[in-house]
Amino acid sequence: MAYPDLDTLSELAEHLTLRRPNDVVDTELAFGELTVTISLSGLVDLVDFLRSDANCRFSTLVDITAVDHPARPARFDMVWHFLSMYRNQRIRLKAAIREDDLVPSLIGIFPAANWFEREVFDMLGIMFTGHPDLRRLLTDYGFRGHPLRKDFPTTGYVEVRYDEVEKRVVYEPVKLVQEYRQYDFLSPWEGAKYVLPGDEKGAAK
Repeated sequence: MAYPDLDTLSELAEHLTLRRPNDVVDTELAFGELTVTISLSGLVDLVDFLRSDANCRFSTLVDITAVDHPARPARFDMVWHFLSMYRNQRIRLKAAIREDDLVPSLIGIFPAANWFEREVFDMLGIMFTGHPDLRRLLTDYGFRGHPLRKDFPTTGYVEVRYDEVEKRVVYEPVKLVQEYRQYDFLSPWEGAKYVLPGDEKGAAK
């Protein structure tokens, strides 16, 4: 894959640092991409600048996501991806936030932020201010927890099944029987006492 011109991205990073010094905390070039660490309070003004400034023209919001770092005081990294089709450039904005921080919505600038922000709320529990309809998008209305948080159990809290007697879908707490945790170690990597086809080749060396 051909990376964009690094000199052009370096010029963009310098341009943003000079024009938006209160919003830009740091810039980093890696793998042919520009990541800009920002202050959360300046998010909306900076995004509006990225869209309207003649040297930027980032007209497309590609994605909004977040990364969970449970051990940090600022638990989440909020991440926004933008594309400038006019200048053939991409940029990533990143801001570290605490679990109880409120993130400004970008719907007023990019209507496409609507479902992106709902997904982040649903999966990670991050709240957005100014969002007109912040509710779950991928999980059910009664769902407990946020599946992309790293402390969310892999089994979930409840299981869904169709009850033939009641003729409806029912929700029940997850119950793991003891057999679920027992293993017979029938695996070539975990102490198997038999020889699998092909193992004799390794023993012969």
